[in-house]
Amino acid sequence: MAATAQQARRIEAGGSRLPRFDYRLLFSVLVLSLLGLVMVSSASITFADRVIGNPFYFAIRQAIYIACGVCAGLLVFRLRLADLERLGVTLLLSAFAILLLVLVPGVGVEVNGASRWVNVGLFRLQVSEPAKLFFMIYLASYLARHGEEVRSHISGFIKPIGLLAIAAVLLLLEPDFGATVVLAAIVMGMIFMAGVKLFQFGGMLGLGGVLLAGMAVSSPYRMMRLTTFMDPWADPFDSGFQLTQSLIAIGRGEWFGVGLGASIQKLFYLPEAHTDFVFAVLAEELGLLGVCTIIVLYALVVWRAFMIASQAARAENFFASYLAYGIGIWFGLQSFINIGVNMGMLPTKGLTLPLMSYGGSSMVVMCTAVALLIRIDYETRCTAAGMSASGIAAAKRRRSDT
Repeated sequence: MAATAQQARRIEAGGSRLPRFDYRLLFSVLVLSLLGLVMVSSASITFADRVIGNPFYFAIRQAIYIACGVCAGLLVFRLRLADLERLGVTLLLSAFAILLLVLVPGVGVEVNGASRWVNVGLFRLQVSEPAKLFFMIYLASYLARHGEEVRSHISGFIKPIGLLAIAAVLLLLEPDFGATVVLAAIVMGMIFMAGVKLFQFGGMLGLGGVLLAGMAVSSPYRMMRLTTFMDPWADPFDSGFQLTQSLIAIGRGEWFGVGLGASIQKLFYLPEAHTDFVFAVLAEELGLLGVCTIIVLYALVVWRAFMIASQAARAENFFASYLAYGIGIWFGLQSFINIGVNMGMLPTKGLTLPLMSYGGSSMVVMCTAVALLIRIDYETRCTAAGMSASGIAAAKRRRSDT
């Protein structure tokens, strides 16, 4: 923490210029968000017209969610990493609190047998989304403070795993198996990047895999999803209906798609067309060209996150480095799972496509995560330029004085 504060306050001689933002990252995020808005509008227009009476109902709300995400991102960007690191324990307790809150009868909103949401006015907050980000921030601060213990003693490795186990239990009580898998993978990835011993990491990874597989097999509902995923055409009008309709949509897209707005599967054939399966509608309307475009954009976001993490590590800002690695893993893993589910490569999971699927919780939290990435990059560049990272306004004043 002291190192983070020192990096944030380092000032050298005048003449420094305000560092530029990572335009490749900003461009990728902007295109994904706007393309997602277009696809949500296209995928939901018929459904919204028939069910709600307003064909642009979901498109308008998605635009509002993007605006809220941008506002949240701007607020978070102004927060210094040293201050954020000091909030690690508070955010961890907040994560546990909201995961418990959703289980309280009358507070948590139940949908399709799962209690994962609380009403916050404009939208229903899926508590697992901010909980994942809060947990990542705490873990990054823990690894920065106890990195040597994590690398040298098993106790340093077991402590965050114990906290992960508590979070996993709370998530499974909702139940939210998909969020549990994603959070576990992010935590293990961040610990791996911290330099934990390979035999400890491999042993815990194997144990975690066995436990997750056991939970999947022991639940008839999850077992049905596994068997359906392996052969959806065995029951294409019942358990395999959603996946077969997704595969039909992707197949219809061919090379260049059937044209924006011309999807057939979104016309009440493909369930959740504007949420979990917006990728299938995109593949149908924009074809392989559109699919390759968004895959490249997600790869660019992950690549930039890892490059930002690497630069922060070289600047000895380890909190920022671990947090950037976690965000990169999060984006890469969740987009991979969603696309894999849509293509029939993975069992069906209720995970959104980052920055593209309809939903306020995911959009606001993902925009916040992007803002943290930009902040990490900004403070690292300020350090390299010998400038204080206490705020944009201060940097502008110093530049105008030279």
